[in-house]
Amino acid sequence: MRYFQDRPRKVGFTRSLPYHKNDNGHVEQKNWTHVRQLLGYDRLEDPIMVGEINRVYRELWEPLHNYFCASAKLVSKDRHGAKVKRRHDRPMTPCDRLLQSDALCAAKKAQLKAQRKARNPFELNRRLEAALRPLLLQALHSSRPTDSLHYEPAAATLIP
Repeated sequence: MRYFQDRPRKVGFTRSLPYHKNDNGHVEQKNWTHVRQLLGYDRLEDPIMVGEINRVYRELWEPLHNYFCASAKLVSKDRHGAKVKRRHDRPMTPCDRLLQSDALCAAKKAQLKAQRKARNPFELNRRLEAALRPLLLQALHSSRPTDSLHYEPAAATLIP
């Protein structure tokens, strides 16, 4: 918020784009891939968790998805009567797309290749799951008004 408010010409916040009252679906698409898929649908209300969640995104989730998770991009969409024919390119990781583009110099491309080679996707996934477990257990504990489940931060397990 500070980025938008501390500018010479402040940027205001709105709920939707002008003349596009139904654009919330586009935002929700990214909420699924970037938030819900990783953290689930529960409300995480503890502000203390923000730093740890940001660290998990930055150090584990982002490298795993940018270097090792391929996705297909839409190339064209043609309408034939009532049917829409979609054509996608072959699935590639964001890193591979960047390496194929002319937007980077050779030194940056070599640096990206070295970073990808230094990472192990299985180790990143293992560390991601290990980092998420205590966060989600803490969220479960903080949202339960009853004393039915207890969270032990040192052991990171649920005790019935």
